[in-house]
Amino acid sequence: MTGTDFLIPPGTPSVLGAAPGVTEDAGAYVAAGGYRRAIEAAELLDRIDGLRGRGGAGFPTAAKLRAVRDAGPRPVVVANGEEGEPGSVKDRWLLRARPHLVLDGLALAAEITGAERGYVYVSDTAAGERIRRALAERTPQLPCDVVDTPHTYVAGEETAVVRRINGGPALPTAKPPRPYQQGVGGAPTLVANVETLARIALIAAQPDHRRRTARATLVTLAGGGDPLLAEVPYGCTLRTLAQAQGTPEPAGALMGGLFGGLIGPGRLDLALDPDTLAAAGTALGCGAIRFLAPDECPVSLVSAVLAHLAAESARQCGICVAGTGSLRDAVGALTNGTADSGLLTRLQRWSTSLPGRGACGLLGAAAGTTGSLLRAFPDLVRAHLDAPCPGCAAPADAGRLTVSVPYVARRTVPRPRSVSSSR
Repeated sequence: MTGTDFLIPPGTPSVLGAAPGVTEDAGAYVAAGGYRRAIEAAELLDRIDGLRGRGGAGFPTAAKLRAVRDAGPRPVVVANGEEGEPGSVKDRWLLRARPHLVLDGLALAAEITGAERGYVYVSDTAAGERIRRALAERTPQLPCDVVDTPHTYVAGEETAVVRRINGGPALPTAKPPRPYQQGVGGAPTLVANVETLARIALIAAQPDHRRRTARATLVTLAGGGDPLLAEVPYGCTLRTLAQAQGTPEPAGALMGGLFGGLIGPGRLDLALDPDTLAAAGTALGCGAIRFLAPDECPVSLVSAVLAHLAAESARQCGICVAGTGSLRDAVGALTNGTADSGLLTRLQRWSTSLPGRGACGLLGAAAGTTGSLLRAFPDLVRAHLDAPCPGCAAPADAGRLTVSVPYVARRTVPRPRSVSSSR
């Protein structure tokens, strides 16, 4: 494998653009074919039928657009750039480096749905500043406001986005109604991930390449080597990505941010494809994948995940506060050698009974990650009952889950040394 074999091939439309290391201004974006309409909105909607959302859930984008369009008059469109997943950087990078691609996609979503106003929702200061400059560089086709929010794990959940734009806290609300039914100002609202919007813009500009555009995705890769942001086609294997990232013999992987759970080393030949991963009991999610170094203990990693999720609970739902705290403490007992004999039974019960409860998916992420640990590493987990694990000696550190904005893998040159900047 060469330094670029895992990337999408040259000539394929890319959300990374021709020069990933250079922030793109309005002139460069227009010169490259941006803000042009090769097809009408109705035809574009048909062309994006194979595109799934890139925010984590993978919902069909065309269906979401149609639901907003058909829900009532004067809808609103929102570009959601709040990355709650600590292992993901793709949305921040897009907003910082290719703001016009995102704004173009937002304007196209407005044309499809009939929206007359748009919002860009961000927590990253640098991303917010770059979007504001982009709006000043070129009179937008769509009246658009930038809304800042404090960064939390749940702030990017779609009902939290609507609540914040409406002037409230960035906290999830009970559903229904969902935003497509009643969102910003009570209007039908599309809340779309910024990568999803970027791909809409690419398909509009080059509709003949729509399948390739829909079947490529940004991934944030971390682990034993330097973090890496890359655009890859569906079908490449996790093992290939691990080698490219710098963890050639991983002990497993934490998939989809904190929603896809752990997989063991025997699953690394799985293809990066939403359906393939779902059938294997894991998920692509937001495209954040953390490979475990050969000497890294997965129990310790899950302890850090649960500590992070318990701290990030919105504290609106009692079941979430109690459930995440119990999971954190139980796995913490495994790491420090204080677990009792009934702990694994309790963990198994909680991992199946807690998902789906609460106003958002945070508790489900905690329970699902715990269940995946029990399935992927059962012998290792049981060994933690017999003796303290040397790899778990340090306290759970949620900071180990965070990835700074790294260098970007180009399509035509080998990887350079990492240059990162923190959130």
